[in-house]
Amino acid sequence: MRTSAVGAVSATLIATAGLGLAPAAHAATGATGIRFVDITGDGGTVLKANVVTPAGADGTRTYPLVVLATSWGLPQAEYLVQAQKLANSGYVVLTYNVRGFWQSGGEIDVAGPSDVADASKVIDWALANTPADAQKVGIGGVSYGAGISLLAAEHDKRIKAVASLSGWADLTESIYSGRTQHAQAAGLLGGVGYLTGRPSAEFQQTIKDFFSSDLSKEPELLAWGKKRSPETHVDQLNKNGTAVFMANAWGDTIFSPNQYAKFYEELTGPKRLEFRPGDHATAELPGLFGLPNDVWTDTGRWFDHYLKGEDNGIDREQPVQLKSRSTGGYEGYPDWKSVGATTQKIALAGTKTIHTNVDSGADGGVIFLSSILDQLAQLPPMASIPLLPRYWAAVWQSEKYASAQQVRGTVTLHTTVTGTKESGTLVAYLYDVGPLGLGKLVSNAPYTFHGQTPGKPFGVDLDLYSTAYDVPAGHRLALVVDTVDPLYIEHNPSGAQLTFSSPEHDPSYVSVPLREQ
Repeated sequence: MRTSAVGAVSATLIATAGLGLAPAAHAATGATGIRFVDITGDGGTVLKANVVTPAGADGTRTYPLVVLATSWGLPQAEYLVQAQKLANSGYVVLTYNVRGFWQSGGEIDVAGPSDVADASKVIDWALANTPADAQKVGIGGVSYGAGISLLAAEHDKRIKAVASLSGWADLTESIYSGRTQHAQAAGLLGGVGYLTGRPSAEFQQTIKDFFSSDLSKEPELLAWGKKRSPETHVDQLNKNGTAVFMANAWGDTIFSPNQYAKFYEELTGPKRLEFRPGDHATAELPGLFGLPNDVWTDTGRWFDHYLKGEDNGIDREQPVQLKSRSTGGYEGYPDWKSVGATTQKIALAGTKTIHTNVDSGADGGVIFLSSILDQLAQLPPMASIPLLPRYWAAVWQSEKYASAQQVRGTVTLHTTVTGTKESGTLVAYLYDVGPLGLGKLVSNAPYTFHGQTPGKPFGVDLDLYSTAYDVPAGHRLALVVDTVDPLYIEHNPSGAQLTFSSPEHDPSYVSVPLREQ
């Protein structure tokens, strides 16, 4: 079944180029044909790969090398169109199928030590068997390939530039933020892994432990994630001086934008960060079929400057580039902290008690579907705020805004919670509420606690997922908190209640970052 599927995917992508969706692939200076090769990876594992070289390459000169690692569950034909485009512009391009998937050997290592070592083995092979320049090596990828690229660059000094598209910097924060299992995200990854690959015993046990909600397994899960997180070794990346380009979507339901933004601020070398509307990898997807695509255009410009030395101006542009979910244009900023230059606090006054275990109707949506609707039609998940049952949802609203409010960055919640049980989960949502009370989701995030004393108040500080959203004049912002969301696993014992208060000495609030007008 896997062999048939990989053939179908490969045929589709090859046909895409052949039908002219990638006109650059047919230019007079086009690349040579695709060469399919086997590369011996770490421990002797065979990795399936393909190589595209510039037209006219005759062994008399060398070219910059770009290595592309495949996404989770996709074959090496994934990057065929982009590989041809890069080769047309003077690169040797090697794309390879990561271990454990499709026709490559081995078992799924989930960006573990073997995956990192494989990337270096692939570079070794390219330098020995193609006209690649050892001083001009770049690596990139989408999703799984993006995370592996960052990890590889930390461990291999030969890598001078990285393009990490829809990837992760902190794997734990991505699927276990707020100490809460992201059930749909992890379930999708696990399912695709079983369908298209060969899960290792370690991976199978990790998935089992993740969904078991067994707190005794939490330290092992955290250690597993830390080993696979580029943030763990960011100092090494800085020491190497690698030029890092990162792009992601605001609504990425697998790898949230927050962890990318935090990692970006920790980088000290050449860097660029781009955020756009969409969900996981949806911003890059059209480019894989040869359609005009800003992400892949900027990827090419990044490699052109930091591998070829072209003076194309990308190093002089504002390094943080954002596209709002509400408008079509790009906004440039000197750094991440400048995105939300000012903040507005919405007081969460009074005391509100909610019951648990029932979905109030406020939700973060469905993985992929909801954020794609937001990307294409500006239709995020919605809820009627006046009709939300206060028995299961706590609601606070701002005053009507006389002018538009441009929310930019990371909304933060600070409140005091008192539970009737030692464990519990809450989910916070920020809505843009129109005149009729219909709320459009601006952002959300889960929070789980364990080991609290029943009846004793404790403080909660929660970062909602970073975003860029314009609230129209005449609308309000509303914070809604409930306890059940299909995106996450909740940990509220049956019959538990949560009380939210705002003590005089420590008032509760939502801090909303706004673009400087």
